[in-house]
Amino acid sequence: MDIRHLKYFLAVVDHGGFTRAAEHLLVAQPSLSQTIKSLERDLKVPLFHRIGRQVVLSEAGEKLVGPARVLLRDLDTARATMDELRAVRSGRLDVVAMPSPGIEPLTSMIATYAETHPSVTVNVEAAFTTDEVAEAVRSGSAEIGILGSDRPFRSVDVDVMHLEEQALVLIINPKADTFRAGSAVRRDDLEGHRVVVSQQGSLMRWLIDDTLAGGVHVEIAAEVAHRTSVLPLVLAGIGHAVLPSSWSPLARQMGLRVARIEPVTVLHVALLSRPSHLTPAAKAFLDVSARHTAEQPPSP
Repeated sequence: MDIRHLKYFLAVVDHGGFTRAAEHLLVAQPSLSQTIKSLERDLKVPLFHRIGRQVVLSEAGEKLVGPARVLLRDLDTARATMDELRAVRSGRLDVVAMPSPGIEPLTSMIATYAETHPSVTVNVEAAFTTDEVAEAVRSGSAEIGILGSDRPFRSVDVDVMHLEEQALVLIINPKADTFRAGSAVRRDDLEGHRVVVSQQGSLMRWLIDDTLAGGVHVEIAAEVAHRTSVLPLVLAGIGHAVLPSSWSPLARQMGLRVARIEPVTVLHVALLSRPSHLTPAAKAFLDVSARHTAEQPPSP
């Protein structure tokens, strides 16, 4: 078993089959299949069950995925360390982020990071739950994870750096702006209004559901899975929306009014990383994140 075997194995896993994996690796499919068979002979266990043209992981294959990712990541760490010693600062940093913290503070941190590491490519993958972010970091598919949760996130498997707290705000539908002047709206003020919401499971959706449970009649005009659809729907007059304050600058650029929601509810934003064997690129990003945290104002 060598690094090429593991790289090919993970390509089949990540791309859902031999054909797409071969295209990604720029190798002939028979060559890829032969490499996987060689790995299976070496390990003396089947890694995939072949069902027609499809393949699914065997029990042994499922158990190999995690260690294989960690091994390849550690190899990248070793290479990056040697590159750094040679003053080579190019490379790639893999990040996974949930939608709202993926706008801020991630944008600001990447901008700061790029000033001192302009040759490092930051690859950001999407995740929609805290569990997805934690698993991506734990398994090694990402070195850095950015998440938002309804309470401070804790884990025994990964390191956690608390970045900031974002108050939930109301992005106001310009066609139904009947709220009193000022920067604050109470939940009772939403009586009779239409709102655009994300799917259940988010803190923003919880606030609307909790408002409904409190006897305030709010009509859900649209429920969207993609957070990026929310502001265009508000701008089109479909309804108001509850979002973390990270969306406020973009909303204002679109000409929308933003109001604080009282009582204040906050999204706790945190950064996750592996406890050890981080690449120099990831370590440098942690330094940027620590400075960002130190510069944050007191919690609302």
